[in-house]
Amino acid sequence: QVQLVESGGGSVQPGGSLRLSCAASGFTLDDYAIGWFRQAPGKEREGVSCVSSSVGSTYYADSVKGRFFISRDNAKNTVYLQMNGLKPEDTAVYYCATGARCSGYGSVRAVNVWGRGTLVTVSS
Repeated sequence: QVQLVESGGGSVQPGGSLRLSCAASGFTLDDYAIGWFRQAPGKEREGVSCVSSSVGSTYYADSVKGRFFISRDNAKNTVYLQMNGLKPEDTAVYYCATGARCSGYGSVRAVNVWGRGTLVTVSS
């Protein structure tokens, strides 16, 4: 069964850190771009970060540059999102997704598999 499973979400105070993981099963990540999206209550889903399949180039939305860092471990078939300096506006459900390529703004193009999401809440 082809799936992506996210983990690592939770509640944290402003300024804190979390690391999200996304494990793939039923297929290998090597041939795909993979990234993270998020959807806050009442807002549209937006791309956060993406890492390419070839040279592993990384891309970020302006709102998270310098605070979030994406990495992939093809041997473990897993991608990570290290989130530092979290702000209340980072509160959202975070989804990982694979696709054909990354956009320059941290999104994934031509998504073919979505995870089910993990909730991140940033609040004092």
